[in-house]
Amino acid sequence: MSGATYSSAGVDLALYEKAMEKLPAHMRRTQCPRVMSKDGGFAAIFQLQLQGLFARRYDDPLLISCTDGVGTKLKVACTTGIHHTVGIDLVAMSVNDLLCTGAEPLFFLDYVALSHDDPERLEEIVRGISDACVESDCALVGGETAILPDLYARGDYDLAGFCVGVVERKRLIDGSQIQQGDVAIGIASSGFHSNGYSLIRKVVFDIAGLTKDDVVPECDNKTVAEILLSPTQLYARPIRSVLRHYRVKQVVHGIAHITGGGLEENLARIVPPTIQIQIERTSWEIPAVFRWLQQLGAIEQQEMNRVFNMGIGMVLVVSPHFVDSIQHQLSDMGMTSWKLGAAIAAHEEEDRVVLCK
Repeated sequence: MSGATYSSAGVDLALYEKAMEKLPAHMRRTQCPRVMSKDGGFAAIFQLQLQGLFARRYDDPLLISCTDGVGTKLKVACTTGIHHTVGIDLVAMSVNDLLCTGAEPLFFLDYVALSHDDPERLEEIVRGISDACVESDCALVGGETAILPDLYARGDYDLAGFCVGVVERKRLIDGSQIQQGDVAIGIASSGFHSNGYSLIRKVVFDIAGLTKDDVVPECDNKTVAEILLSPTQLYARPIRSVLRHYRVKQVVHGIAHITGGGLEENLARIVPPTIQIQIERTSWEIPAVFRWLQQLGAIEQQEMNRVFNMGIGMVLVVSPHFVDSIQHQLSDMGMTSWKLGAAIAAHEEEDRVVLCK
């Protein structure tokens, strides 16, 4: 009788090593001269201040950190067998949060927990993470892959991401400078992003009985899989470009990432207590995917507004004198935006964000 082995417990070390061999190339393509760590080390090393050709110097730097996951959108990925877009989601959910402080993303780490060794799936996930880090000018410096057969059902997995960025103290954006007359600019989302998928899956698969391959005519004849796995929009380059454009004067007073809780709740997080931002409900076009889901599940409008971004992925609250300039810059970078409303004086007991009819 042979003794127990790790393989008999559900973890194949040989297959694990095979999976690990494919990942360094995806990491290296994201890295810059500030990454000092080498393959195979126990920790990642990143140089904040850098001399020479790629010199980066800070006067009073603040480090910004964010962490997030992808949620039950992963169940859709498992159902369809498409896994690279959730890797993009993972990066976007943390990097987009980090941008709300005006910070520059520096580096990213991931945690991938799988039910069993699956080199192809792992590489597909990390390829998406790598693609998103390149798009966000953020170095993928490391991560952890765990094989947990007793925690996850066969085929299930989970993701977590961790991002660190930096901002000069004098350039920090926290919403405290939002004032009467400022204008809220909404930047388009790419769909559901990574929020509300417990409700989405219930409506699409349980109530409506659709399959991943069903075509949705009202959404440009895309399949259900294409709609539900559309990755979260990455905003790093356009927002960083806008912030760099105004180095002398800080004209962006607040930035909000619109995730679970919708436009009202997320924007309210950055609005000072004596300010109210009034949003015109008809100021932007709600994408077809939201109307399709709402009709499919007979979802009340209030519930839609509370759960989903409804077509607005990020909001910039800016000085009114620079609205047109900022919108032109966003357009030049392929971003659709709308003037959503303006800030007025308010009493502390009043709502900080109001959707006006």
